[in-house]
Amino acid sequence: MVRDSRIEAVDAIDRPMVAIRNDYPPDHAVEPHHHRRAQLLYGARGAIQVTTVRGTWVVPPQRAVWIPSGVQHDVRVIGATITCSLFIVPEACQGLPAICQVVGITPLMRSLLLEAVDLPLDYQYEARDGVLMALLAHEMRRLAVLPLALPLPRHSGLARRCNAFLANPTPHETIDDWAAALGQSRRSFTRLFRHETGLSFAAWRRQACLFAALPRLVAGEPVTTVAIDLGYDNPAAFTAMFKRILGAAPSRYLEGDIAA
Repeated sequence: MVRDSRIEAVDAIDRPMVAIRNDYPPDHAVEPHHHRRAQLLYGARGAIQVTTVRGTWVVPPQRAVWIPSGVQHDVRVIGATITCSLFIVPEACQGLPAICQVVGITPLMRSLLLEAVDLPLDYQYEARDGVLMALLAHEMRRLAVLPLALPLPRHSGLARRCNAFLANPTPHETIDDWAAALGQSRRSFTRLFRHETGLSFAAWRRQACLFAALPRLVAGEPVTTVAIDLGYDNPAAFTAMFKRILGAAPSRYLEGDIAA
């Protein structure tokens, strides 16, 4: 059993996969780092935000984020958070994604994760503990990818605008405002934005607003307040957007009681 530890403390253990539980206070941040093992980071309670140079991933309660081996990333939690992490050696990652992804967690996977963090690090391969970890390895490959990635541009000026928007969404700014701020024509800006992010400006902004909303909703802010702050005329319009992207209304989604 490993609690409140970093992978560096147990990385050398002679097992292809180890499980660690961590309890974090509200707004705890883990500075940019990377590790040899890939990580499946599951938020048993609270929400998580993971950021790399390529984008940001917001993980609502009862979901997880996959972080491949060697990827530099930082982590911020929203609210008091309990995480369960699987750390897998690169040799055991065949067939698993080479990019970060937010994934749904099935009831079976949830139960397995909660059991895994109570296993001894030197679990026996042929006993129940080894079978449980082997089943976890199989189930990881069946998890559904969720649309909770927000690509960030490499272009320095555009990256500054995008990061500023994430920190303080200004929903009434138009594509022309952004283009003018970068000294570009609308057409040039549109082409640059899609090239850098793979999304249209409107699609990226909707996703960014969703990312800005999730931590506030997890913290218990009313949907009406969040919707108005993000430029929606009424909470119904915001809820419609939320359901269109995530498949459920905010209250039901954040309870984690929908099919993963």
